Amino acid sequence: MIIRNAVIHDAIHKRPYRGDILIENGKLVSVGPKTDREDAEILDASGLHAYPGFVDAHSHIGLDGYGGPTGTTFDYNEMNDILSPQLRGMDSYYAQDAAIPMALEGGVTTVATGPGSANVLGGTFLAVKLRGNTVEEAMINPAVAMKCAFGENPKRCYKDKSDSTRMTTAAKLRQILFEARDYMLRKEAAGDDITKQPKFDMKLEALIPVLKREIPLKAHAHRSDDIMTALRIAKEFDLKITIEHCTEGHLIVEELKAAGVPVAVGPTLTNASKLELLNKSWTTPGVLAAAGLSVSIITDAPVIPQQYLPLCAGQAVKAGMDPFQALQAITINPARHIGIEDRVGSLEAGKDADVVLTDGDPMVSDTCVKYVIVDGKVLVKNA
Repeated sequence: MIIRNAVIHDAIHKRPYRGDILIENGKLVSVGPKTDREDAEILDASGLHAYPGFVDAHSHIGLDGYGGPTGTTFDYNEMNDILSPQLRGMDSYYAQDAAIPMALEGGVTTVATGPGSANVLGGTFLAVKLRGNTVEEAMINPAVAMKCAFGENPKRCYKDKSDSTRMTTAAKLRQILFEARDYMLRKEAAGDDITKQPKFDMKLEALIPVLKREIPLKAHAHRSDDIMTALRIAKEFDLKITIEHCTEGHLIVEELKAAGVPVAVGPTLTNASKLELLNKSWTTPGVLAAAGLSVSIITDAPVIPQQYLPLCAGQAVKAGMDPFQALQAITINPARHIGIEDRVGSLEAGKDADVVLTDGDPMVSDTCVKYVIVDGKVLVKNA
């Protein structure tokens, strides 16, 4: 396929440019130069704008189902065990969730989705394309991060069982990290001698990729003190970490700059339903991006319906965020945030052919999405 004569916003170069996009075998072969191939299908994009498929770094789509059958609408929080690192989001992902085609209509093609924030450790997030009948068809990476949570949610969900203060939350996380590190070192020391290896522990086994820095902790933290606790524990154990929600990030800009961690801001298009959301603001992503942080804008879908991701970026622009940084916050930055930037997030040769064609700026509410192409296949056509 050749997408002919589009205005290309590749999420890498600040200035858009007019050109062609050549797609072959589900990949971007060239972006920009005028292209002719006798065997190619031509999609005339004159008057249209081409963007990378939009990416959300923090969603629960497919786990918190949209009006789905019984058993599919609350599959994202384990409510019986506050420490559940052994759980895998892929085992709850419902590829036929009714929210998925709605998200595609809005130009969202890739998300990281997984467990919620009821637990101190909730399990692994996966990265998926929003297409396919099964999780196997949709999946890009089954484990992009280990979800952990600070603040009010673990306290609220386990106040009558095992957690009533922020101190308890932090202590529980430290305890299991100490145990997992000891377990890992004993396994390594035993080598292939099964008689010397520690007894198999599924929870501790699941934390080894975190301790080896193969995947980050995905830390739900709204309030500034919770953000700092997350950073402190990550430093203690030499872990990779991303800050999710980051509601009060604008209050600790220098500390976040010093930590140099990726941040995912949102969901902001919601009511301040608890005390730790009191200081949420559309200015936060722009302030953090201007300070040099890698910022993603997130919906936390279905808290904000997944298809409204680009409109959230538009609200950040209205509040002062640079428009190009806002575009990057729903494309290349979230792709980096979840470790799949080699496949998605920008229009560059060699990447997956995920392209959104619109009749204007997708961050403006009256813009229409005309085509959504995923892996070189047209999945949405509104022309």
